[in-house]
Amino acid sequence: MFDDLLDANHDYAAGFSLQGLAPQAAKGLCLITCMDTRIEPLPMLGLVPGDAKILRNAGGRVMPEVLRSVVLATAFLGVTRVAVMHHTDCAMTKLDADAVASQLGPQRAEACEQPRPHQALCQVVLHLRQSNDRCGRPALRGPRRSSRRSAE
Repeated sequence: MFDDLLDANHDYAAGFSLQGLAPQAAKGLCLITCMDTRIEPLPMLGLVPGDAKILRNAGGRVMPEVLRSVVLATAFLGVTRVAVMHHTDCAMTKLDADAVASQLGPQRAEACEQPRPHQALCQVVLHLRQSNDRCGRPALRGPRRSSRRSAE
C-alpha cells in the first residue's frame, strides 16, 4: 500500500543534502498555514529549507496543539516572528455544522478528545468565513490562474 512512498523515500534519503542545516529557523520565522496541497510556503515567500518552521493544519488555525509548537519554537528553535497565512478558495469555508457532523460520523467523533469535535471544527469554519469577510482580499497571492474561471 505504501511501496511507492517507501521507494521515493529511499531515493530521497540517498541524495539528502539538508543534514547540515541547524535546527533553528535561520530567518526566525514560524509560519502557520493551511494543509491545502496547493500552498507552497517556501517559494511563495522567498524562503528556502531551514529558513522557517512551517506548521500546517485544516484552515491554518492557531489551535492549542499549534500554540504548543509555537511556544517551543520561540523558546528553542530561534523563532522570533510568527505569521498566519490563510488562502482563497479554502475548502473549510464551504462546510457547515450539519455537513461536518454527518461526514465525521460517530466512530470518528469517538476517537477525538472533544465530546463533539465537529463543533470545534464548525467554529474554525465560522472564523475562516469571518476572517475572509474582513480581509476582502488576500495580502499574499499565489501564481495567477489562467483566464478560465468557473461560473459560481
